[in-house]
Amino acid sequence: MPARASNPERTLAKLSALCLALPEASCDRRGDHASFRVRKKMFAYFLNDHHGDGIVSLCWKAELGENEELAAAAPKRFYVPAYIGHRGWAAVRLDRGAVDWDEIGDFVRASYCAVAPAKLAAEVPSE
Repeated sequence: MPARASNPERTLAKLSALCLALPEASCDRRGDHASFRVRKKMFAYFLNDHHGDGIVSLCWKAELGENEELAAAAPKRFYVPAYIGHRGWAAVRLDRGAVDWDEIGDFVRASYCAVAPAKLAAEVPSE
């Protein structure tokens, strides 16, 4: 069910619930940002006003070329994040209109499965 991302704390709480439901996932909170890992590998970032850009977003490990395709197709929703975009990471804005939490869940699960050990990835339900 779509919800507005007018409150970054509420948005982070929803995102955390999706990420931390995955096997052995953990969260490291630093100020207004959060990173999500499986064991020692990062699978998602929550950014809130990163370097004063005013953007609230989720960054996730996308499939090869997917980040650039999404950013080109819908530049108001998606972008290639600085520093990590060249390594295949994509970002979706959570501060523009309705957030499709089913879609966000898909991004999070795909990213998790891309970096998690095969045994843990196999435990993730495909929803």
